[in-house]
Amino acid sequence: MNEPEHAPPATPGMGTDHDITNAAVGSVSASTAVSLDPGAADLSPALLEALLVVQEGALPAATVAAALDQPVEGVVTALTALAEEYERTGRGFRLRETAVGWRLYAAPEYQDLLQKVVLDQQPARLSPAALETLAVVAYRQPVSRAAVAAIRGVSADGVMRTLASRGLIEEVGTEASTGALLYATTTFFLERIGLHHLDELPPLAPYLPDIESVESFTDRPSI
Repeated sequence: MNEPEHAPPATPGMGTDHDITNAAVGSVSASTAVSLDPGAADLSPALLEALLVVQEGALPAATVAAALDQPVEGVVTALTALAEEYERTGRGFRLRETAVGWRLYAAPEYQDLLQKVVLDQQPARLSPAALETLAVVAYRQPVSRAAVAAIRGVSADGVMRTLASRGLIEEVGTEASTGALLYATTTFFLERIGLHHLDELPPLAPYLPDIESVESFTDRPSI
């Protein structure tokens, strides 16, 4: 009688940034595997998990397809099945497709605990003022610095420069009537918050004042 085959041991973590993810990622049930010919084994859940762990940032399906000589549709199907498996089994992480690729994120139900255990030990990446400004740009884009300042009630010049330097917002043109620079969020912003399109943002916009209602502020000098 042939001995049953056993899966190879897990690969050790790749580094500090991936330690938590490596510890959490385990085997996925065989039902997650996608059968494609040729080379169906190349799209095994274990391989996809390994790619997701070592990838710096999001993992584009097209990159995987090109490297493994597989159709993009097949890679997307395999990654979707993996994401559904994580959701169904209640894992501590989720797999989401963003504007630039697929990425692992902590499960939302553990955000409070992660805040206490992990995030409180690190300096804040963005100040409350920067987060507030980023939200205004996200919901009112394309928008000028003067319009952002009108909504927030304070000058936004310094914060806007910080957000631009971090790749979260960018210049996208000028306002026809005033010539002021207009800003919008970037694909990097979508990747960082785990969204594929801007229309996936929560419906917060109705609670922000209309740009027209604060146009008079735009003619004032910066504070």
